[in-house]
Amino acid sequence: MTDIRIIRSRRRTMAIQVKPDGAVTVRAPLGAPDKAVREFLDKHREWIEKTLFDLKKRRENAPPTPYFTDEEAKALKDAARERFKERLDLYAPLVGVEYRAFSVRMQKTRWGSCSRSGSISLNCLLLLTPPAVCDSVIVHELCHLKHMDHSKAFYGE
Repeated sequence: MTDIRIIRSRRRTMAIQVKPDGAVTVRAPLGAPDKAVREFLDKHREWIEKTLFDLKKRRENAPPTPYFTDEEAKALKDAARERFKERLDLYAPLVGVEYRAFSVRMQKTRWGSCSRSGSISLNCLLLLTPPAVCDSVIVHELCHLKHMDHSKAFYGE
C-alpha cells in the first residue's frame, strides 16, 4: 500500500482520508496508541485499496483538465462573481440567513465552502455546470450558515 500520513489532534475518533492525488491520511486522537492506529488501518485496508484503485481508474478515464489563459480565467471569475451574487441574494432570504461576504476562486477539489464567520467561497467552474447544480451548491453553502456540519438537521434544512 501507499505511504500513510498520520495526524494526531484533539479529536475523539479516527478517520481516513484519501486525497485526489492518492495521498492517504489517518487522523487520530492525540492519545491513540500506535497499535490502535495500525489496527484501524488494517480494518479499513480493503476500503483504502479499493478507493485508491477507483481513483486511479477515474484519473485514467478522466477528460483532460481544462486549461484557461489568465484572461479567460479572469473573465470566468468576473462572470461567476456577478451570477453568484444574484443567486446568493435570491436564496439567502429563502433559507433565512445572511452571508457576510463571498469570494470566487478557481479550485481543484471543492465546489464551495463556508466559514464560521459567514463568508462563502464558490468555485468559478460552477458557472460551467447546469444551473440546477450551481444553485444546489449555493443553497448547500447557505445552509451551512445555520448548521456548520453535515448532520441530519443540515440536510433537513
